[in-house]
Amino acid sequence: MKTISSLAQELGIAPEHLHLFGNDKAKVSLAALAEKNSPGRLILVSAITPTPAGEGKTVTSIGLAQGLRQLGKKAALALRQPSMGPVFGRKGGATGGGKSTLQPAEEINLHFTGDFHAITSTHNLLAAVIDNQLHFQQTRLSPAGVLWKRVLDVNDRALRRIELDTGGPDVRAGGFDITAASEIMAILCLASSYEDLRARLDRIVVGFTDAGEPVTAKEFHITGSLMALLRDALLPNLVQSCEGVPAFIHGGPFANIAHGCNSVLATRLALAHADYAVTEAGFAFDLGGEKFLDIKCRQAGLHPDAIVLVATIRALKMHGGAALADLAAPDPLAVERGLDNLRQHVAAARSFLRPVTVAINQFPADTAEEIAVVRDFCAEEKIGCALSQVFAEGGPGGISLAETVLASLPETTPPLAPAYSLDAPVPDKLAAIAGRFYGAAGVDLTPQAAKRLQTFVQAGFGNLPVCMAKTQNSLSDDPKKLGRPRNFRITVRDFEIAAGAGFLVALTGQMLRMPALPRQPAATQIDLADSGHITGIMGT
Repeated sequence: MKTISSLAQELGIAPEHLHLFGNDKAKVSLAALAEKNSPGRLILVSAITPTPAGEGKTVTSIGLAQGLRQLGKKAALALRQPSMGPVFGRKGGATGGGKSTLQPAEEINLHFTGDFHAITSTHNLLAAVIDNQLHFQQTRLSPAGVLWKRVLDVNDRALRRIELDTGGPDVRAGGFDITAASEIMAILCLASSYEDLRARLDRIVVGFTDAGEPVTAKEFHITGSLMALLRDALLPNLVQSCEGVPAFIHGGPFANIAHGCNSVLATRLALAHADYAVTEAGFAFDLGGEKFLDIKCRQAGLHPDAIVLVATIRALKMHGGAALADLAAPDPLAVERGLDNLRQHVAAARSFLRPVTVAINQFPADTAEEIAVVRDFCAEEKIGCALSQVFAEGGPGGISLAETVLASLPETTPPLAPAYSLDAPVPDKLAAIAGRFYGAAGVDLTPQAAKRLQTFVQAGFGNLPVCMAKTQNSLSDDPKKLGRPRNFRITVRDFEIAAGAGFLVALTGQMLRMPALPRQPAATQIDLADSGHITGIMGT
């Protein structure tokens, strides 16, 4: 492995722009971005609807970048940081796998450079000051109108709903979200500078008065303190893959409950220091892909040049009706039935007028006949298709995918047209997302959601984009409906406001912004050896 200083030097990042964390990771000053003005080409990696069989979007992203390097291309990665919620919960680590991993994997999956802790502290400082001013009656905010919760980067169902006793006569309801769902996380990932960060923090809506007027964070006079806590966290982190591909790892919002993309600054750094920047958006294209294009790209002025959709034979079988226990058995018919799910994501991705490549992340039990089913589908759709063997082979196993993506790139990429206009009524935005990306017949609002939306619209927030909080396990809002459900409607049960981040959050189905631990959490498998080496983090 290269030292992080030598890796930065290869990228053209001056030593004075590095804040070193040992020899294997560093933060990069924003001055390194200011000195560059020739951006590379952006490749977005998304996926089909995930299943317990796994799709390997991150491992494919890393392997694709390594494959580009094998072809002599200057490539870099821009990816999200793992949250400790999934690391100790159901999913495990999120640094790739096999011969396509990020290093140092264990540190990236745990405390890393402290960004998540800074975000958690910043969020909770604001919460503490809100309750303090309520206690001393120093705010026009109504206790019943407080929307700002607290956050923690651990899955903990017991903290979803709590009672807050601030020492006065009243006890009010509160709760915790996971740090990945914090608006501070979204703000950090969408901010383009310290100045922009300050403006976004100021306009956070923490709640409403009894008269329905929004109360912003600026009114609590602690933006300076919030900025101080986030000073270092705003700087993207530089690490590398196991083959020495530079990786800017920064920010970690989930795509099922938040906007699902790494930071704008990390993406811009990758584009500024490489000819090809590979980035990913959380979960499937209906979630992370849509939010990457309609929220992140719209706000940041980014224009992806190509889209990769990761699929596995195993997952397609499940979408085609095969049981998890039977996935090792050859079943080309189940793969063919499962193509309906891939077809929906391909149609949604192609609607943005970008070339689409399907990456088949290969597993040992995949048969030639099953793979041929997917290849034939892609040929009929006139889109690229490549077998990805990056888990087992690293960069050499990603050459075919890299060649296919490069061949698909147009000389000139057309302007990006979002899925809806910001001036459209919010129900129309919801219908556009649900119809185009999920294949839904329409969207219904519960009375509670309609009332909350009316409050937000009357307060002047109706022109914001919409971030859908929806299950990742189905195109619908019912996680049990695999494949490509038909004739279904999406139900929005409530809304939340993220004015600092710049979007409304629509809560659908049973989605909760504080996940829970499974019956057998991954935390039971992790240990520290006497040598100081951490073992048992799945996915690393």
